[in-house]
Amino acid sequence: MPNTFGHLFRITTWGESHGGGVGVVVDGCPPRLPLSEEDIQRELDRRKPGQSRLTTQRKEGDRVEILSGIFEGRTLGTPILLWVRNEDARPEAYEQMRATFRPSHADYTYQAKYGVRNWMGGGRASARETVGRVAGGAVAGQFLRRVFPSLEVVAYVSEVHGFPAPEPPSALNAQSIEANPLRWPDPTTLSHAIGLVDEARKAGDSVGGVISCRVRGMPVGLGEPVFDKLDADLAKAMLSIPAAKGFELGSGFAGARLRGSEHNDPFYCEAGRVRTRTNFSGGVQGGISNGEDLFFRVALKPVATISLPQETVTEKGEPTVLRARGRHDPCVLPRAVPIVEAMTRLVLADHALRQKALEWEPLR
Repeated sequence: MPNTFGHLFRITTWGESHGGGVGVVVDGCPPRLPLSEEDIQRELDRRKPGQSRLTTQRKEGDRVEILSGIFEGRTLGTPILLWVRNEDARPEAYEQMRATFRPSHADYTYQAKYGVRNWMGGGRASARETVGRVAGGAVAGQFLRRVFPSLEVVAYVSEVHGFPAPEPPSALNAQSIEANPLRWPDPTTLSHAIGLVDEARKAGDSVGGVISCRVRGMPVGLGEPVFDKLDADLAKAMLSIPAAKGFELGSGFAGARLRGSEHNDPFYCEAGRVRTRTNFSGGVQGGISNGEDLFFRVALKPVATISLPQETVTEKGEPTVLRARGRHDPCVLPRAVPIVEAMTRLVLADHALRQKALEWEPLR
């Protein structure tokens, strides 16, 4: 179904932007894992609105409630239902969009596909749907910590409106990323990057950019060799994020400009383990992880809903000009960082379970 992601470790998200709440059902999570609302809340707090002037000023506490699947602080192996109440919905701000299509939003395509749409905040097309993804990713993170204790997923904003951050040091960690509201890796260029977002915000406009993600401590062997390649599933996960428009792993499109002699990653052995001297492959070869760092980038477009006047049409096809109201992010990037991390953990948890099934030896 279109609202479900994953095979063995699966999530189904539900809810609309201005409905009673949003949430997720996590199915396939193994039993006996320690899990509390605090474990999930830490990640939701990184995604929630109103964190700084760089994000939407919608005031949502995003307090998670666990309704099933947990007993005495541990998972039962049964479906885990998590939900967050919508506390600051203001549907009246969207009244003018009731019969008007917002440019580059999902209003027209939803109407064309279903013949009906929730015009209040975009309904399911709103980024508020990602609350369920982040909550589900937090559960996946608990599982990954158990099976791969050294695995670390760190995402950060690496480009804003065409302005790239310098390549961050290999010692980059989550704490340094969280130290600023943009989740930017370089303190020397931070003020300029924030200025680009502020400039768009003051103009009633928006900007996009790129999020990079690095996974350290990767095991060897995750991923399937044909249709469910690890990089293919990561691409699907990332391109399902609202506003995502591009994905590249390792050298990405730049690798197309190199010769094979330049792009190939030479092998060598270190302490009995096969390693590569370079990592143009981004940690994946033949759709299967090779144990090197997993590294990829996700491009996100500018937020579609802006307050500047834009040409559009009504549901009846009549031309009109829309100046959108409501509370919207001038730049989705800082709040999308935990979403990218959550989707990464969901993919890795799913493939970890697949690999465990492959390694299972039947009784004789």
